[in-house]
Amino acid sequence: MSFAGKVKDELLAQTGKPKHCQIAELAALFACTGQVILEEEGNYIVKFATENLTVLKKCYIVCKKALHIVPDISIRGHHQYLLYVLDEEDSAAFLKAILFFDSAVHVPDKLIEKQCCKRAFLRGIFLACGSVTDPHSGYHLELAAGNRDRAVRIQEIIGVFGLEAKIIERKNLVIVYIKEGAAIVDFLNIIGAHIALMEYENVRILKEMRNSINRQVNCETANIRKTVSAASRQMEDIRYIHDVSGFGNLPENLSRIARLRLENPEVSLKELGEMLDPPLGKSGVNHRLRKLSRLAQDLRKKNTEI
Repeated sequence: MSFAGKVKDELLAQTGKPKHCQIAELAALFACTGQVILEEEGNYIVKFATENLTVLKKCYIVCKKALHIVPDISIRGHHQYLLYVLDEEDSAAFLKAILFFDSAVHVPDKLIEKQCCKRAFLRGIFLACGSVTDPHSGYHLELAAGNRDRAVRIQEIIGVFGLEAKIIERKNLVIVYIKEGAAIVDFLNIIGAHIALMEYENVRILKEMRNSINRQVNCETANIRKTVSAASRQMEDIRYIHDVSGFGNLPENLSRIARLRLENPEVSLKELGEMLDPPLGKSGVNHRLRKLSRLAQDLRKKNTEI
């Protein structure tokens, strides 16, 4: 089962106890998967259509809990699940409860005034049209909003909880998405997917620790290479000075550091400075080695000219 499937299975059991939360979630499910059919007699039929069995189960459960309506279920083919509210009075009660006729997008503000109802609404939206990648693969959560007005509304509701979601159009679909790992964890917490949240967070933390360690190792490796390269150049310059003119004409401070470097090619500048009497700091050692390097360059230049 996919990670998104695990999240939705967990959310199947998450239904707010207050009736207003249940209706908010039902309105979200209907906004994404619902349809109203007007019969010739003037009666209304409420229809839900989904390819996800978990979504069908949630629609059925919330209809029973919130409105005491027992819908009819039909299955077409392998993955086409249909749920109907056929009774005229039940349909009227359903549409009245979700304030269907008060809003073209089926999400009136009155339904989601409370924070708990906003959470329930986002839970319903994710169940009906949401997906989230396995954190091992990457960080991406999206909600297929259907149209831009609904996408903007969903984005605004997510923003109420301090999260930033973005909107993109893809193949005639309007998608609300989140790509930041910590924000996805917060979203899972908002909709009540706490088990999935812990799994997601554990993977995210391990990945960040691994990435941090890799960065440190890479940084240390780069520093080591830099140090080895610098030490190699220093040794080359000092040997050149020794072979061409010897150390006899060098000032005592440069002669001493040159001999120490030749005797201890593997030690750091700090350790090299501690071998001197009196000890010398890292910057002082580096300064003397740079003088030796410039001297070696001058000698090479003179020999080239000759």
